[in-house]
Amino acid sequence: MPYELTAVMGRFDLLRSRTAGLRDAVVAPLRQRLGLVPVTPAGLLPGQDAAGPADRPFAVLSPAFERTLSDWSRSGPIAYVEADFHGGDGHQTAAVWRDGAKAWGPAHTRDFTGPREDWPINAALALLGVVPSGSAEPGHRDLFVEAGLGREQDLDGWRSAGRAARWAATYDEWHAEHERAARAAAESEKARRLPDVPVPLDGRAIMALLGLPPGPLVGAATRHLQDLRLAHGPLSREEAVARLRTWAAQQVR
Repeated sequence: MPYELTAVMGRFDLLRSRTAGLRDAVVAPLRQRLGLVPVTPAGLLPGQDAAGPADRPFAVLSPAFERTLSDWSRSGPIAYVEADFHGGDGHQTAAVWRDGAKAWGPAHTRDFTGPREDWPINAALALLGVVPSGSAEPGHRDLFVEAGLGREQDLDGWRSAGRAARWAATYDEWHAEHERAARAAAESEKARRLPDVPVPLDGRAIMALLGLPPGPLVGAATRHLQDLRLAHGPLSREEAVARLRTWAAQQVR
């Protein structure tokens, strides 16, 4: 499945305050108190030409836009990221601004064979303060997943997520409602599971492993593990993780 992203990231509350006067700007909530502002090829600011010269590292970032990000970063670190993947091939580019100046980057790569923490977006997220969760599997710790950047696949999805969160005045307000909805979804999915068929991963572990938000896919993953147990007997945690990764890959084809 193609994946495309051009966005500004930083603390949700900071981005909400900085985009308050921009008519078309929305801030989609991420995990760990972050937010994401999707940026279209037309740019973020009205009348701004966002396309840079051909020799610049970013496809969508003008000098005027860079000055805007520098200004925003006086209130906290700001990252700008671009990613484009089709058929397993693609690239990432990222940079971070802090205290009114560019602090890191731009970093660009098309080679994803090295350590995940060195990939540009992961490196930028680390500078924004994102940390691995305790549930992350060794060797599969990916800040991209920890922040929830796999939740949407394109700018339309992130704009929809931002519009859906416009009601929340702060990250804490959004998070409280998100947790309430997650508990309700978990209870609903629990009621739909096959009775008396235990599995080695609960709903929260499945969401952390696959980078999923609360919803029907979490229940479907649980029922898949239950079906495997009924067909083949008890699974170890390692077997369950491997089977779920294979199952998840098949869901997005």
